[in-house]
Amino acid sequence: MNNDPSSLRDHVVLITGGARRVGAEIVRTLHAAGANALIHYRSSAAAALALAEELNRIRTGSVAVQSVDLLDLEAADTLVGTALREFGRLDILINNASTFYPTPIGKITLAHWDDLMGSNLKAPLFLSQAAAPSLRRQCGLIINIVDIHGLRPLKRHPVYSIAKAGLAMLTRSLARELGPEVRVNGIAPGPVLWPEHYMDEALKREIISAYCSVRKCLMKGAGSAYARPSKRRKFLPPRAGSRASFNAGMNIAANIFSGDRTRGAISRSKRASNSTRS
Repeated sequence: MNNDPSSLRDHVVLITGGARRVGAEIVRTLHAAGANALIHYRSSAAAALALAEELNRIRTGSVAVQSVDLLDLEAADTLVGTALREFGRLDILINNASTFYPTPIGKITLAHWDDLMGSNLKAPLFLSQAAAPSLRRQCGLIINIVDIHGLRPLKRHPVYSIAKAGLAMLTRSLARELGPEVRVNGIAPGPVLWPEHYMDEALKREIISAYCSVRKCLMKGAGSAYARPSKRRKFLPPRAGSRASFNAGMNIAANIFSGDRTRGAISRSKRASNSTRS
């Protein structure tokens, strides 16, 4: 057995929207820590295949890809089934895929509602449900990529904000439903990369202001549905089969979820022993 507490060797990660942008950086980071990964994508086939090829050159057979539309009824079972078929187990589910675009009042359609609620809330729920038996066997983890705007709504984006608020509550609910075997936490990365579609400067300033405002409240200890980042909190899983105690049901406002900071969170999680559950 590998005794390095930061290692995720033999752990299997399923990440939605893992082909590009923040999702791809999460994949690279966890792969560097030793994890195998199933990358979900919808239409970014070239990016997904290129990332898999890049990482499989480092460690043969460590990354697979699967294309599904998360709004399809069969998507959750397909993704979990692919992970089990490719790697034989599933330890971590990261619900990262998300749609984001404005829906000003007066122009909201049912298609907007179904799309934004589907990718940001419905898909994480049904994926978590499908993955739960496998995650329980491994004492695994679900991470939901939430958003500050689930707490402080973004102007002209009511449906997106509602969906992310729902995802934050889903995180807390799943922690109660699936614990103590499975931890469930949310991470709000903050402004990392702007959307590829046009976004005006005023909206960018509003997003940055909202994030900074929430973090300022957290640092002052004000009550909030989002938790302050802490070096003492442990979010990623101990080695498979262990029954360490840990924090769960928390939505974490973080600066970024990539690189050394992610590995640090992994390392700290491996040393979890006596912290209490929410």
